Amino acid sequence: MSKSMQTLWSKNVSISKGELHCSGISASALASEFKTPTFFLDEDDFRSRAQTWNIELSKAFGPQAGRVYYAAKAFICVEVARWIADLGIGIDVCTGGELAVALKGGVKAENIEVHGNNKSIEEIEQAVAAGVGAIVMDSLFEIERVAAAANSAGKVQRVLLRLTPGIEAHTHESIATAHEDVKFGFSIASGAAWQAIMETKKHASLELRGFHSHIGSQIFETEPFAIAAERLIELLAKYNEEFDQQLPELDLGGGYGIAYVDGETEIHAADVLGELANQVKQVCAKYSLDVPNISIEPGRAIVGPSMFTLYTVGTTKVVTLENGASRNYVSVDGVMSDNLRTSLYGAEYTAIIANRESTAKKIATRIVGKHCETGDIVIKDIDFASDVTPGDLLATPATGAYGRSMATNYNHISRPPVVAIKDGKARVILRRESIEDLLRLDI
Repeated sequence: MSKSMQTLWSKNVSISKGELHCSGISASALASEFKTPTFFLDEDDFRSRAQTWNIELSKAFGPQAGRVYYAAKAFICVEVARWIADLGIGIDVCTGGELAVALKGGVKAENIEVHGNNKSIEEIEQAVAAGVGAIVMDSLFEIERVAAAANSAGKVQRVLLRLTPGIEAHTHESIATAHEDVKFGFSIASGAAWQAIMETKKHASLELRGFHSHIGSQIFETEPFAIAAERLIELLAKYNEEFDQQLPELDLGGGYGIAYVDGETEIHAADVLGELANQVKQVCAKYSLDVPNISIEPGRAIVGPSMFTLYTVGTTKVVTLENGASRNYVSVDGVMSDNLRTSLYGAEYTAIIANRESTAKKIATRIVGKHCETGDIVIKDIDFASDVTPGDLLATPATGAYGRSMATNYNHISRPPVVAIKDGKARVILRRESIEDLLRLDI
């Protein structure tokens, strides 16, 4: 496997005699035991990536390092929550369901941050009752709801305000979240952020700790993160001038990009956090502010490369196009129900034959699924081995983020399991759904 291809896979994935192995277990053995499609999660790789972000945050900001909050929306289950608890980092959740999983996995409530632009009153009450470390508030309605829940519980709830810094990050429209015309946050430019500050300060049951910003996902440049930080610090300075008090926290979100296809690179924790720290310290010095506690929310950057999906080829079909060219359609036993990103965002992936070596000529290929949908595609265009055949195993790297999280039962297909691999052993941590599961809700 080339060095550039290796960056797409977790550290314990290797190729031997043409067959993929993870921690020494062959793809054929994995498919035989767990069937396909299945998500395979390299536990060591997940843990080391999480630790790296935590270490580099501490290096960059020293005593002013806040917390690494793993973004649960990328992928969460009870076992992964246990890993988070064991690592001692925090977790960012955005629904009552994610909160329940985090607590079930043993994450301390004070290490949980609750997000979301439309939290229900019940979800807010659950978060307050659990004693979460922070609730990120996203609307004026929510300020009132969190205050009421905290007051009813006889608590003072720590809160952050999600702000929109007005940045056009270079990413897909559906995952850009920091420009003005989005559903998230209070705009700094329009004055909505300052209004939210004033409304929050009216409530004795709320303790405003600082500001939050998340500029989007799959971002590779470090500059947008630095610009967002600067705009939040400028508002910190205004707050300090107005109230003669400095807010102690800034959460600068996540969105750090990873590689999905050969030739792409990933953003490295040391690089982005080092530059971010320099910018934060310079701007704070400009306004004579102490550097606040800085937190971040990597999700995809931790779990994305730690997982791959294994499929079995069901059929192949060569289609002649209008221009006379041809394309080989390779159908596997999943796709739209376990990976929506190609359909939603036009996301790009790569794949390999995982059970054998092929020296066959490569031809124009489209890798598709088994759903009754033309858009049921995982890889739209790839030069792939012409001898791929039914029964072959295909592996797609970097599917840890949003694959299983966005999985559906479209066409009443059961969602795949997640299997953790460590030290040459594989174990199910999220089982495959059964037909009984699919029928259970029917009355």
